[in-house]
Amino acid sequence: MLYVIPTPIGNLEDITFRAVKILQMVDIILAEDTRQSGILLKHLQINKALQSYHIFNEHHTISNLLKKMQDGSHIALISDAGTPAISDPGFLLVRACLANAIPVQCLPGATAFVPALVNSGLPTDRFTFEGFLPHKKGRKTRIENLLHEERTMIFYESPHRLIKALEQFMVVFGENRQASVSRELSKIHEETIHGTLREIHSYFTKKGVKGEIVVVVAGKKSKEEAQNIGEGIEDEEDE
Repeated sequence: MLYVIPTPIGNLEDITFRAVKILQMVDIILAEDTRQSGILLKHLQINKALQSYHIFNEHHTISNLLKKMQDGSHIALISDAGTPAISDPGFLLVRACLANAIPVQCLPGATAFVPALVNSGLPTDRFTFEGFLPHKKGRKTRIENLLHEERTMIFYESPHRLIKALEQFMVVFGENRQASVSRELSKIHEETIHGTLREIHSYFTKKGVKGEIVVVVAGKKSKEEAQNIGEGIEDEEDE
């Protein structure tokens, strides 16, 4: 069996009892970065052999991993932080397991975009998770394709590309579009900044950017919402 196990995105206490139990039980733990995961396992007092599984070797290792599971091994897949396969390696292995009738269990647990979405104060009933934007080719087109998106939009971004992303968002969505930027979630220096894209851009341009970043951008107002806002303004003026 393959167990997909979320790991803390910052605070090492953010892991479930069930996740710890399974990590203690499995035969092999696949880790994106064995050094990073070794810190977590040491904290949890789990002494297991770690095997590298990352974007650069996942295509070459899947057949061997499938054979081990077909022979009876239980394997846990973890990433450096959060839930594997969500902007991290894992999708290919899960798909291969299902294609070969190997059971897969994904445990619930930490992921960065959920607390960022809730902290944003933007609508949470409907949203789209866009993950990381392309670094170069296709980046502008990807953002422009979201011009008429009415759902709340969630992006992962690196610190050195945040300013560029905010500038591109302002061009496509407008400087006054509401947004939030969360960084270092669950860590000592956790911070969420709310405001318009222009205000947030100004803040981070002056302060600088460090840490893991989640950007949440309000969707375009639907015609019905825009009409309701207009009616509300008119009502106030009539009073």
